[in-house]
Amino acid sequence: MTYQIGEIEELTGVKANVLRYWETVIPSFAPQKDSGGRRVYTERDLATVYRLKYLIYEQKYTIEGARNQIIRESELYEKRSEAFETIRKVRKELSDVYMIIRKYRPK
Repeated sequence: MTYQIGEIEELTGVKANVLRYWETVIPSFAPQKDSGGRRVYTERDLATVYRLKYLIYEQKYTIEGARNQIIRESELYEKRSEAFETIRKVRKELSDVYMIIRKYRPK
């Protein structure tokens, strides 16, 4: 599902001009634009807006502090994703080894 900037503003309570500003200072927050040049926000963008709103308005982070926190969280997410992928590969290899052993096991 995608959203227009007005919908994001209505859902989150964050003004459109603030959203546009955040785009310039938060590297991972860059909504795509449609053929008419209008911003198109994804579910991930919406989650980022909620996270930024929480960090800035509730946790009292500065814009720079929120930006750094978003970057740290993004790096942690990437590392966690890599770890899960490694676990998935090891699990498959172990399953393959088990199937080979099972095939040659005396009955």
